[in-house]
Amino acid sequence: MSYQRVLEEIATAAHRAGRRAEEITLLVVSKGQPMDAILKVYAQGQRLFGENRVQELLSKKPSLPDDIHWHLIGHLQTNKVKAVLPHISLLHSLDRESLLEEIARRASQPVPCLIEVKVAQEATKHGILPQEVEPFIEKVLRQPKIVLKGFMGMATLTRDTAQIRREFRQLYQIFRRMQEHYPEAPIETLSMGMSNDFAIAIEEGSTLLRLGTVIFE
Repeated sequence: MSYQRVLEEIATAAHRAGRRAEEITLLVVSKGQPMDAILKVYAQGQRLFGENRVQELLSKKPSLPDDIHWHLIGHLQTNKVKAVLPHISLLHSLDRESLLEEIARRASQPVPCLIEVKVAQEATKHGILPQEVEPFIEKVLRQPKIVLKGFMGMATLTRDTAQIRREFRQLYQIFRRMQEHYPEAPIETLSMGMSNDFAIAIEEGSTLLRLGTVIFE
């Protein structure tokens, strides 16, 4: 599917859900993609790109336009924190206290972060468990070098759309509840929805989609 077609699909899904397309931001996941493919999407106006791995992000960034905003969406090892922080505008995967402490120790300026919440049923998925979100937020808000912007989560990889919808809905409910509980925090981003489930994510309240395969296939 072309980049422009994906934008049309997002707008269609938003309209179906009674939302405006402008409420939903597209992050293009460039994992594994060559420079020319990334530049082709960039030429159509895309400026937000995401990578799963620190090494790949750091290797691509110097060769691509300076006005690209890079997000790190994959699991971040503590020993990679220092290297990646100066190069990203948003971390999607704040998922444990040791990472929180390392970011706070290494950051030279406040780092915008999303807390990754584990709503999927797969053991391989990372994230804070739903019942542990609020205690973790308390720790995050005590760190002046962390700016809590919202939450990220992945649904179980399944063809059961009802299960996907339940998991996204659970994460949306956490998002809304934490907005109400912590009005002093700029909690405005809900990152959920990938190439196989983004229409459901839009219907369930996502504000930021992470799409790669559907754009580059």
